[in-house]
Amino acid sequence: MRMWFLSAGLALMCMAQNAAAGTVLIVGDSISAGFGLDTSKGWVALLAQRLKKEGFDDNVVNASISGDTSAGGLARLPAALAAHKPDVVVIELGGNDGLRGQPPAQLQQNLASMIDQSRAGGAKVLLLGMQLPPNYGPRYTKAFTEVYGLLAKEKNVPLVPFFLEGVGGNPELMQADQLHPSVGAQGKLLENVWPTLKPLL
Repeated sequence: MRMWFLSAGLALMCMAQNAAAGTVLIVGDSISAGFGLDTSKGWVALLAQRLKKEGFDDNVVNASISGDTSAGGLARLPAALAAHKPDVVVIELGGNDGLRGQPPAQLQQNLASMIDQSRAGGAKVLLLGMQLPPNYGPRYTKAFTEVYGLLAKEKNVPLVPFFLEGVGGNPELMQADQLHPSVGAQGKLLENVWPTLKPLL
């Protein structure tokens, strides 16, 4: 009988641990999807390793798709929220909107909707900001960059101002296309995210 209680107690402890384990959902584009890389070496995979190393039980779900825009992310977010019921949603989108010259106001509206839907599902939100190369013109690049700061203030969400800080514009940390971070940059991307993400876990 004593062994039965002991076994039952261990089972309940395991169930409690599993119940306490949260889910971090990454909704992004090629940068988070690990375009051109072995995905096991991408920053999202490194995040999963960091969580385990620091004693977190959270699962990491990478719902990032190369080439995706904020409109694409918004369209597929409801299904991702229903399937994974995340505790934290990390939104890494907008780069492709900018490269295609789409209106910053539309980007802001799409990201705002993603934030609202994520919160309605019970998740905390982290927004990863992006910037464009200067050849897109000062007026457009300024309006694009400001979207993230305005949203962070309006929605009161934590923001990493520039996800590619220390990586973008550095040829040694970019792939040959100079658009996608190399494998050597993935640790830096994680370090850019981690201090702002950790308090949300």
